Amino acid sequence: MWQFRERRGEARDRDSPGRPQERNRSPGSQAVLLCPRPARPPAGVGSGAAGREGEDAGVKMNEDLQVNLSGLPRDYLDAGAAENVSAAVSSQVPVVEPEPELVVNPWDIVLCTSGTLISCENAIVVLIIFHNPSLRAPMFLLIGSLALADLLAGIGLIINFVFAYLLQSEATKLVTIGLIVASFSASVCSLLAITVDRYLSLYYALTYHSERTVTFTYVMLVMLWGTSICLGLLPVMGWNCLRDESTCSVVRPLTKNNAAILSVSFLFMFALMLQLYIQICKIVMRHAHQIALQHHFLATSHYVTTRKGVSTLAIILGTFAACWMPFTLYSLIADYTYPSIYTYATLLPATYNSIINPVIYAFRNQEIQKALCLICCGCIPSSLSQRARSPSDV
Repeated sequence: MWQFRERRGEARDRDSPGRPQERNRSPGSQAVLLCPRPARPPAGVGSGAAGREGEDAGVKMNEDLQVNLSGLPRDYLDAGAAENVSAAVSSQVPVVEPEPELVVNPWDIVLCTSGTLISCENAIVVLIIFHNPSLRAPMFLLIGSLALADLLAGIGLIINFVFAYLLQSEATKLVTIGLIVASFSASVCSLLAITVDRYLSLYYALTYHSERTVTFTYVMLVMLWGTSICLGLLPVMGWNCLRDESTCSVVRPLTKNNAAILSVSFLFMFALMLQLYIQICKIVMRHAHQIALQHHFLATSHYVTTRKGVSTLAIILGTFAACWMPFTLYSLIADYTYPSIYTYATLLPATYNSIINPVIYAFRNQEIQKALCLICCGCIPSSLSQRARSPSDV
């Protein structure tokens, strides 16, 4: 009976949850057994909530001890876990790079301003010639062609600025450069046509106002605008350097060969204009001398009239050469590797030629001056109505 009781006591002590187990213990778990898990109270002892709280506290204490086996503080481990979580989140969320700030080139602003002035000035000339039926002579048709070409050139400069910063694409770039090339080509060709017309009006003074002159003028207009449109379509039709940057000229996307053809054509037309203006100058001097002999003018008056005509021709030709020659020569010797500032510095004077053209060819003309005065104030000044045309007004 006693032996049985003693064995029951040993069994009770061995199965008691509060006594630490010493058998089958691994060496790595000795540190954990320094603070054993609190025993679960028997069923019916205390409330259920208190029992769960004691169990959760024991589990948390055991986990803290197991984590601290590394010897690091709890705060350090929490900070490391937070960094790992933030790194994992940042690797999953795509990084949105800020859009680059739009930087406007000051040279483009100057070109756009020049284009605006060109458009406004030449639009006045086009409206005057279009709304005045009396301005239908060959000379006014050619002046209107020059004003229309310069107007389109100014619009092209404005569109180029807008597309370069608001709507960037290869198609818009090709269309814009095509418009600029065609309009400036038509402007230069119109200047050559005006020079030819002035030469014919002086050399064939008796037959100039015939029907054949009008037909010849229309033929010149069709040829110059057809040639200019073809030159403008070359970049659009595929003759550009968008696929091969090594073939680019100083004006992208024009190729080096395209720019060379335009430059050589300009030099040829300039040489032809120079020859025609030399002939015009000789004719003006001869006419001035004949008028002086008929009206018994003094030699000084004849000298003043001739000098005025020669100076007018020199201003016309000198302005044209000063505006276009720098860009023409630069296009022949340079390519896309040269700094862009040189391109802007030589192209800007070329645009100024379109600003000066209305002053030289349109606003100096008496008929256009009268039409402009009628539009602005509704009257013609007496100084314009009584003014006679002199040989220097060429």
